[in-house]
Amino acid sequence: MDSIDGGNPAGTRLRFATPGDVPRILAFIHELAAYEQLAHEVVADEAALHAWLFGARPMAEVLIAEHGGAAAGFALFFHNFSTFLARPGIYLEDLYVRPDYRGHGIGKALLVRLAALARERGCGRLEWSVLDWNAPAIDFYRALGGEPLEEWTGFRVSGPALEALADGG
Repeated sequence: MDSIDGGNPAGTRLRFATPGDVPRILAFIHELAAYEQLAHEVVADEAALHAWLFGARPMAEVLIAEHGGAAAGFALFFHNFSTFLARPGIYLEDLYVRPDYRGHGIGKALLVRLAALARERGCGRLEWSVLDWNAPAIDFYRALGGEPLEEWTGFRVSGPALEALADGG
C-alpha cells in the first residue's frame, strides 16, 4: 500500500486504492453522482470497477483520502496523451470529498498529489472537467490555478450512438 503522507493536512492520509477499496470507491461514486444530480446515470458496479481498476489491464487509478482514519474522499484519474506536447497527461475523472470533511484541505491535498504525480511521470498537464453550475468547485479550482478552457466544447458518444458509430455510423 503506497501511502503519501508528506504535506497533507493534519490527520489526513492519502494512499493508492487497493482491490479491497472497491466498495468504498463505488460508494464515493454514488455520493458524487447524487451531488451532481446524476444518480440516475450510474451503472457502475463492484465487478466492473474491480476489473477496470485492478484487472489484467488497469485503465485508471484511485487515490483515497482518509481523515482521522475515516474515508473522506477520492480522486479517480487516468493517463491521456497530448500530441501537441508529445507527452502524457493526467485526466482527473472524479474528485470528491464527503461533506463532513470539506474545508480541511483534503481536496487541495488530492490535487497537489496529482500534480506531483504528473510531474514525477513526465506529464505535460493535469486536466479535468466541472459542471458549469458547480460554482463552489469552479471557485476552488480557480484558486488553485486552474484555468477554464472556454474555447473548447466537450463531446461524448455513448450508449446507442456509440454502438451505431462502431458499426460504421
